[in-house]
Amino acid sequence: MAPQHPAAPPSAPTRVVLVEDSVLLREGLIRLFDEAGYETAGAWGDAEDIVERVRGARADVAILDVRLPPGFRDEGIRAAVALRAALPDVGILVLSQYVEGVYARELLASGDGGVGYLLKDRVTSLDEFTDAVRRVRERGTVLDPLVVQGLIAARPDPLAALTPRERDVLGLMAEGRSNASIAGRLFIGVGAVEKNISAIFAKLGLEESGTEHRRVLAVLAFLQRP
Repeated sequence: MAPQHPAAPPSAPTRVVLVEDSVLLREGLIRLFDEAGYETAGAWGDAEDIVERVRGARADVAILDVRLPPGFRDEGIRAAVALRAALPDVGILVLSQYVEGVYARELLASGDGGVGYLLKDRVTSLDEFTDAVRRVRERGTVLDPLVVQGLIAARPDPLAALTPRERDVLGLMAEGRSNASIAGRLFIGVGAVEKNISAIFAKLGLEESGTEHRRVLAVLAFLQRP
């Protein structure tokens, strides 16, 4: 009789913390995380002592609104930047009604992945949101298209050499889309997408990379350069 091998232990659930001042939204997200198999390790209405809170919770991902008490201005995104600097292994997902371009660029500046920025009103499904949490946990980059547009619009000069089609392709690349997905969105062939991407990298002086995540970070790094 063949020896029996013990079953592999189940992997630990992703530990998330949530910083959201709306009680209804906060409680709803906690329930969503529970149903999705995540463990909510902390949920707060403000970002006070956020680094110590997240460190103590041993969080894998921190999800933060942009505008939090006491000022309801940029407390959340500033907390996200502080978390990124102090705890780089923690994924950061900003969930907001607003695009804060300056802080978004600072949040993305390290180029290490594990960062997302979604707009509340444009999250169209619960599956989409939980998938974003998973991708951030796995060191991916998740950006709402309007955030991408804001980053690109803030840096028009370096993109002056791009054709309109190349700009369209660049925007979809920065969303994290594959070549096939870009082709589907623009109704062109994959070969045409590859040709446009090669031209984009050449015009922007970027080294082409074979992985979707690395090329997103390369484009964002270029767009964030002073």
